[in-house]
Amino acid sequence: MSRSRRAFTLVELLVVIAIIGVLVALLLPAVQAAREAARRSQCSNNLKQIALAMHNYADTNGGSFPVGEYNCCWGTCLIGLLPYIEQKNLYDQYKFYGAVNASGGNPNATQYNAAPNTLVTTVQIKSYTCPSDTKSAKAGLNNGVTFHNYVANHGNTSLMRQATLGTASTGQPNQYYGAPFIYVASSAMAPQVVRMAEVTDGTSNTLAFSETVQGKGGDYRGLGWWSGGAHFETYMAPNSTQPDVMAAATNCFASTRPNPPCIASSGSTQQNNAARSRHPSGVQAALCDGSVRFITNTITLDTWRFLSTTGGGETIGDF
Repeated sequence: MSRSRRAFTLVELLVVIAIIGVLVALLLPAVQAAREAARRSQCSNNLKQIALAMHNYADTNGGSFPVGEYNCCWGTCLIGLLPYIEQKNLYDQYKFYGAVNASGGNPNATQYNAAPNTLVTTVQIKSYTCPSDTKSAKAGLNNGVTFHNYVANHGNTSLMRQATLGTASTGQPNQYYGAPFIYVASSAMAPQVVRMAEVTDGTSNTLAFSETVQGKGGDYRGLGWWSGGAHFETYMAPNSTQPDVMAAATNCFASTRPNPPCIASSGSTQQNNAARSRHPSGVQAALCDGSVRFITNTITLDTWRFLSTTGGGETIGDF
């Protein structure tokens, strides 16, 4: 005597599919959150390495921070820190680092995007790359030089240390009060370096590095070998909806997603870039004492600005 087998009805099959769909819908956000947590942890470790490299650099160079940028194209702190993140071979290959007067008196000097320096600047350095972002290097842009995700703190106004920029919450001018990293345009420019001893606000209350995003479609944000892509300021809050002020219109492609807003600098509006990341709700930042913190987008703007100054004497609470 044979037994008949009962098959699934169409309704039962649809119910099973619906249940599986609900389970997948519940599971995917958890998986994505776990992956982002792992990426954020790696990003934090990268910033920790960079902050420790900064301290090792200072120990070797009379207590000074590396220069943030030498003019347009003669190297940034990404070059200066290479020996201290186990990349001394790349540092040794880089030619004319800091040749700020090259256009006037050194015809052999080489910019970041010309041979032989492209042997260095076309390398994607893991310690300088946040895994939450996607890489932007391509052969047709600046000879294929790489983009990265960590930028140096230039204070609360602009790359060129503008004395005041906008206003504070008190209605008074937002005044520049020093920063650990500076832009050096020539060998005659003063100061040439900033020293740890000048961080009178305290190293645990002063930002050293934070994040940027790698620009897409020709946008230069994250191009950290170049002066305009190696800095951030705290005039704007993290991940601000206000536009970054870039060196030129050709560096800015705000209409290309997911690039943030941007405009070109002018005589009255000097370069200043917000700290930005691909992490939800904030950015990671390394302080001058070597610690790393996650800073939310909702941090009080005054506190964010106070954290960027080396000698403002401001009172900073919890952040």
